[in-house]
Amino acid sequence: MTTQASAHRPRTGMTALLVVLSLVALAVLIALGTWQVQRLQWKEDLIATIDARTHSEPHSLSDIQTRLATTGDVEYWPVEAGGEFRHEGERHFFATHNGQSGYYIYTPLELDDGRFILVNRGFVPFELKDPASRPDSQAEGWQTITGLARGRLDEKPSFIVPDNDPQKNVFYWKDLGVMAATSGVGSPDDYLPFFIDANDAPNPGGLPVGGVTIIQQPNNHLQYAVTWYGLAAALVGVLGVWFWRQRRGV
Repeated sequence: MTTQASAHRPRTGMTALLVVLSLVALAVLIALGTWQVQRLQWKEDLIATIDARTHSEPHSLSDIQTRLATTGDVEYWPVEAGGEFRHEGERHFFATHNGQSGYYIYTPLELDDGRFILVNRGFVPFELKDPASRPDSQAEGWQTITGLARGRLDEKPSFIVPDNDPQKNVFYWKDLGVMAATSGVGSPDDYLPFFIDANDAPNPGGLPVGGVTIIQQPNNHLQYAVTWYGLAAALVGVLGVWFWRQRRGV
């Protein structure tokens, strides 16, 4: 009798451990599914916000500055600005466009009050980084720029993003302060604290190619939620069969 009881205890202990681990896994799967449902709602709200903003009328720079001061959020608001480009201060942001590697050209736009704003004029291929290789692209005189306001970043967005290389004029994340300080145009304090992504109006010589702002936001959260909840349901089914077999002694 003692021998049978001793042999039964390990089996009971393993069963209890299996049940506990299964319940933990089930809780994790349900939590992941619920998180994706919450992310789905957040993403749908974000997409609706971006759509409403991008289809509104352009605002003035002063309107965008007021919005930045009051809400801290200027992303994707249409904006119009007038000034003269200071092409000698081009900053080059490594990017891809339509499967091609190259750079976004951020150029200081000097406003009529002496301040500056960095404008992402658009994309040039990798081999045309040097402004001397595309002299026709340097728009001269007073320019009216229409585009989307974009917020600055206070730090590198991820550890996998390379560090900026200001000495080579290659940027991997939008450090507005360093971009302004290394442009050689004005001082960092002269720059407005946000960017403009120019629209797709053709530039002289066809370069840079404007309108590069990524508007479409991927939204796969419903698929992810269904996957996690489906795995949870499958686990419940497996546990149900297992318990039934245990009760039947199979």
